[in-house]
Amino acid sequence: MRYFVVGLLCCMCLLAASSVYDFTLNSIDGQTAPLAAYKGKVLLLVNVASKCGFTPQYKGLEAVYEKYKDQGLVVIGFPANNFMAQEPGTNEEIKTFCSRTYNVSFPMYSKISVKGDDKAPLYQFLTEQKGGDIKWNFTKFLVGRDGTIVARFEPKVTPDSPEVIAAIEKALQ
Repeated sequence: MRYFVVGLLCCMCLLAASSVYDFTLNSIDGQTAPLAAYKGKVLLLVNVASKCGFTPQYKGLEAVYEKYKDQGLVVIGFPANNFMAQEPGTNEEIKTFCSRTYNVSFPMYSKISVKGDDKAPLYQFLTEQKGGDIKWNFTKFLVGRDGTIVARFEPKVTPDSPEVIAAIEKALQ
């Protein structure tokens, strides 16, 4: 019965959601952090992990954020432990790792699930809108200033690749 109620509530959230701005999650520090705070910005939403072959993409994510943040880009990291336990740490451990190893200054949210029965409603929305289930860590969703998904990039596509940069620059216009 509990799963039915949770599922029903998730479906109701998704039916009401028309953009990513309709979702509220917790920051990595545990504070309520609505995505509506970023209305009018271009967002690059990324499910991240600290012990993954793609983890060095944090460097590229930070570089892209630094280059474009004054033009309205916000990179947001969502730690997730869905793939081979590659994000086993606590939020505090993840935050420390990201700041010490990659000097991450972009917003990070609390660890969530991006696939399976406990998938966060935001990721339910993202995957239903663009490309289906998340296949691995460092899948990137580019969101336009209006809160709609502009593009999706799979993990092998680096944040500083020509196609990601072109899509970011177009969305920032």
